[in-house]
Amino acid sequence: MCGVVGIVAKSNVNQLIYDALTVLQHRGQDAAGMMTYGDGRFNQRKGNGLVRDVFRQHHMDRLVGNLGIGHCRYPTAGGSSPALAQPFYVNTPYGIALAHNGNLTNSQELMREVFQSDLRHINTDSDSEVMLNVFAHELHKIGKLRPTHEDIFAAVEAVHRRCSGGYAVVAMVANYGVVGFRDPHGIRPLIYGRRESERGTDYMIASESVALDVLGFEVIDDVRPGQAVFISALGELTTYQSKKKAQFAPCIFEHVYFARPDSIIDNISVYKARLRMGERLADKILRLRPDHDIDVVIPIPDTSRVSGQVLAHRLDVKFREGLIKNRYIGRTFIMPGQALRKKSVRQKLNAIELEFKDKNVLLVDDSIVRGTTCNEIIQMAREAGAKNVYFASAAPPVRYPNVYGIDMPSADELIAHGKTVEQIQEIIGADWLVYQDLEDLIACAHEGNPEINLFDCSVFDGVYITGDIDNEYLVSLHERRNDASKSAGEHEFAVVDLYNDAS
Repeated sequence: MCGVVGIVAKSNVNQLIYDALTVLQHRGQDAAGMMTYGDGRFNQRKGNGLVRDVFRQHHMDRLVGNLGIGHCRYPTAGGSSPALAQPFYVNTPYGIALAHNGNLTNSQELMREVFQSDLRHINTDSDSEVMLNVFAHELHKIGKLRPTHEDIFAAVEAVHRRCSGGYAVVAMVANYGVVGFRDPHGIRPLIYGRRESERGTDYMIASESVALDVLGFEVIDDVRPGQAVFISALGELTTYQSKKKAQFAPCIFEHVYFARPDSIIDNISVYKARLRMGERLADKILRLRPDHDIDVVIPIPDTSRVSGQVLAHRLDVKFREGLIKNRYIGRTFIMPGQALRKKSVRQKLNAIELEFKDKNVLLVDDSIVRGTTCNEIIQMAREAGAKNVYFASAAPPVRYPNVYGIDMPSADELIAHGKTVEQIQEIIGADWLVYQDLEDLIACAHEGNPEINLFDCSVFDGVYITGDIDNEYLVSLHERRNDASKSAGEHEFAVVDLYNDAS
């Protein structure tokens, strides 16, 4: 998962992009980057680390221009080297920079195609660089010295034809403007808005509405599935809807975990969706254990807090903040390597003993993925004196890999894969474990926008909306992206394979 932002303004955009990236930092903490266009040239800064660490004052002084795009990254495809930080750039045609959130499911085939047929060099194994070169090649084929927005939309249409998977993209064409587009299924989120100033109208495209809110932009709309939004360097906005037909299926895990609760995605309030998750989960607990002995509900900060509050209210038990978070430790879910994730749980959270001692505690989390966090926290609760430790997940069991941009690539790293709830309960060391039902989770999101009739729930049900995922693909994905291969650095294979295939 990553965060993207693109801005066209009447003055320098560097500070706006920086501020937007800090708001979107929860979507990726591995690397950050920014590229602006001004005075006839691109200006770039990117590197590994948090936004605040990548950009210093002397970098900001050089990032001049009224057009720009930015990106914060966590790795799903590729490793964590500085070369993989985005945006990526090609100078033909015109000069194009691109930043991408999501994952292409046909990236390996596209790498060969781009090299062998389009005659373009791919320097990394990043699917974002592949998409950039596809977009650039299609724009180059048009063969105009001065492209129009229709030409840019035609290149986006070609991207939709050639690229499969989940993607939300911002791209900047030197001297012409910024374009944002979303995959035909709308799996990954993208939204755009404007604000008025004394100098005129500024426009922003971003992964989440909260980035627009904080910077004083008014939301115009979500970028629709298969839609492209182009903002010219002069500040003129035009939209285009792809002719490719696909069923709208946004990722439901955005509402479970990734998005900030103060964001609205596809007209669904993330906050209200999480409230409903807590209500539905409480109702299930009352059905299964009407005479429960829960003394206190304690959320695992931060994303489970909203669900935990309403769950406690529904159960008519106390809600307490029994776990205090060290906010200088990153999100353990998106940390590379199981050993690092496990170590970071203890560094990130500390228990308040008086909230646990001699009590039957219900811990609430947004989901259980690898089981690292909940296992460690359950042990912490017992060490703090809890009498019984129960565990509730606001999401169903995560049993299948994600292929659309969330770092759940390997089935054998998912604690629920091939296991019953009772087996998972024993592994994590809980006295009782309860999961949200999938139909209830879907209802929580659907209630926010009844026009959306389908969500990507592939991590829960194994149904992949793009229709191009089979067991062979999943095996290949496992070999390239499990924790062991990441630790060994087994990702620098793409260029060699391309040359060998061409020979």
